Amino acid sequence: MEKSTVYFTTFKTTYNENLIQKLHRLMKQAGFENIDFKDKFTAIKIHFGEYGNLAFLRPNYAKVVADYVKELGGKPFLTDCNTLYVGSRKNALDHLETAYLNGFSPLQTGCHVIIGDGLKGTDEALVSINGEYVKEAKIGQAIMDADIFISLTHFKGHEMAGFGGAIKNIGMGCGSRAGKMEQHCDGKPSVNPETCVGCGACYRICAHQAPEINDKKAVINHDKCVGCGRCLAVCPKDAISADFSDSIAMLNYKMAEYSLAVCKDRPCFHISLICDVSPNCDCHAENDIPIIPNVGMLASFDPVALDQACADLCNQMPVTSGSILDDNCKNCHDHDHEHEHHDHFQMTHPDTEWESCLAHAQKIGLGSREYELKTI
Repeated sequence: MEKSTVYFTTFKTTYNENLIQKLHRLMKQAGFENIDFKDKFTAIKIHFGEYGNLAFLRPNYAKVVADYVKELGGKPFLTDCNTLYVGSRKNALDHLETAYLNGFSPLQTGCHVIIGDGLKGTDEALVSINGEYVKEAKIGQAIMDADIFISLTHFKGHEMAGFGGAIKNIGMGCGSRAGKMEQHCDGKPSVNPETCVGCGACYRICAHQAPEINDKKAVINHDKCVGCGRCLAVCPKDAISADFSDSIAMLNYKMAEYSLAVCKDRPCFHISLICDVSPNCDCHAENDIPIIPNVGMLASFDPVALDQACADLCNQMPVTSGSILDDNCKNCHDHDHEHEHHDHFQMTHPDTEWESCLAHAQKIGLGSREYELKTI
């Protein structure tokens, strides 16, 4: 497989060029203008950040991308899909409010926000990919309706996938609630009997009569359940949740295949910013000390090469004193190696790994792990 080109620039600025201008130049150098945006709906996939988290990308960066799309004649919108877990982004209204509170309003970004999978996370497109693990991906309808897809990713650590890069932002981020369940587990939710009040909302919303009310408590019959996620959206007590039972490798394989479903058959462009590299996902309602210093901004047409380049650059960085990574390194029994010889992300979360995701993504044709890094 041929090497892909990944463009890179640091966060260093001059009196003549600030970070906003530098991001624009990076995109231009990477070939952004080779895409025909004229009158095209353009989805800009970004993580708006859980309320309380402050590590997410600043909306100023989203405005650079949106303005550039409009400059080239396109019709941009910022998007993300509702979360599977209970939080400030579990439905479109809460999600929009959180996005606006975190600065992603049309006034700040120059474009509108559309929650990709609708009000309750059930507005989805079924995308046939006939993958090894996913036959039909469930992607937010608005995202699939777009003519062009752009990922704008905050590169960071992740407690399940090792790191949260472009593929995580695309595959998991663009999945509807049912799509997220399929990636995380077998797609069948369960009820917490201690929280359930037996109101029957889950029974009434289900088209397959999977929830059953016994002794004023709901139980979901997995033989009937199709994993659509509607019950999670309507439960007034947040008593229903997905069973995160699959292995890390399986999660990574499915994320790669979901990313292929999002990106295939249309123009795509990918940007990752390695800054405020928190140990955990921006889905957390808090963020910890960054595990490494800020690195820079990267762009490519290849999300696999982009993730590989980001990981390689991060692993060349020193460890931030006082971070979780620093604590884990100090507690590591392998004292024969210095910090820089460790995989920073695996050292941050020892039960995780990220290589299987990129290996599978390359295998299915999403991109190449071989890349040429061009510094601008």
